[in-house]
Amino acid sequence: MIDYNLFEDILGFDSTSGRERPLAEFLAKRLKAPKVETFEVGDGTLNLLLSWGKPRVVFCTHMDTVPPYIAPTVGESVVRGRGACDAKGQIIALYTACCELAAAGREGFGLLLLSGEETGSWGAKAFAKLPFKADLLVIGEPTENKMISASKGTKAYELVFKGEAFHSGYPQFGSSAVEKFVDFVNALRTKHFPFDDVLGDTTYNIGKLVSDNPQNILSPELQCRLYFRTTFASDGPVHEWMMTEVLKVAGVRFIGGDVPASYLTFDGFPAGPASFGTDAPHLLNFRRKIICGPGSIRHAHRDDERVLTADLETAVRNYVEFFRLACCG
Repeated sequence: MIDYNLFEDILGFDSTSGRERPLAEFLAKRLKAPKVETFEVGDGTLNLLLSWGKPRVVFCTHMDTVPPYIAPTVGESVVRGRGACDAKGQIIALYTACCELAAAGREGFGLLLLSGEETGSWGAKAFAKLPFKADLLVIGEPTENKMISASKGTKAYELVFKGEAFHSGYPQFGSSAVEKFVDFVNALRTKHFPFDDVLGDTTYNIGKLVSDNPQNILSPELQCRLYFRTTFASDGPVHEWMMTEVLKVAGVRFIGGDVPASYLTFDGFPAGPASFGTDAPHLLNFRRKIICGPGSIRHAHRDDERVLTADLETAVRNYVEFFRLACCG
């Protein structure tokens, strides 16, 4: 049975990325397991691993959330607040499943809670450097309790467009970095990367856009971030285009990312692909991986973030069954 008082306590922490440590310390004391370990990530945050025997199956999700913090409201049928479905709802569902397995006398599983997923999977990358190994990783994310068959990769770039400052009344004597940026975006909108039969179209988003010129001076420089969601068909072509053709019109620095991947599914459970990223590609300690959890990605990262209590209960049953199928066939 899910402890909704505990869930409300977890939601009560502002664990916006970079602020996860107090939540991790609370969970290390509050959650019960035969073995509880904490690991420094290296940026002031912590990872947390609870173990019941030597884990063959590890349930996993992240503790950090996107801003801004939104206080929780717990009702009979729905729980609202930041992290309700991404991913503190996963924390409570995964922990409840672990408790039910332990109460049934099972062992050989763990619960891994990571920091920094929303800003670069820093906790996952740090954990991957440890000698820890296990057969199966079950990652909780808001998938509407569908098993994810495949997910898109990511590619992030920093772009710098150069212009020449001049009085805006005489634009013919200068060069606007903003105009170069607009020309690039128009080209990007008409650029067609290969369609993928599994993951569909490649998408992108532009953020951290800065051009701090006065309104009456042509922009000498514009900086931005370009973030792609890539497919099996487009992952290579996207990077090649960015590092060859785009370099002709802007400075390009590859920040990082991950590749598209396929994941384990079981017969009898709904399944399908996803466009969002997770810690899964960075957790190299595991032979097989599952992604599944309560809540909808359509409610994540929104001011009205929420999760249905019925979906949380379904997730608990799913996680217990995943363990049985993984260990008993």
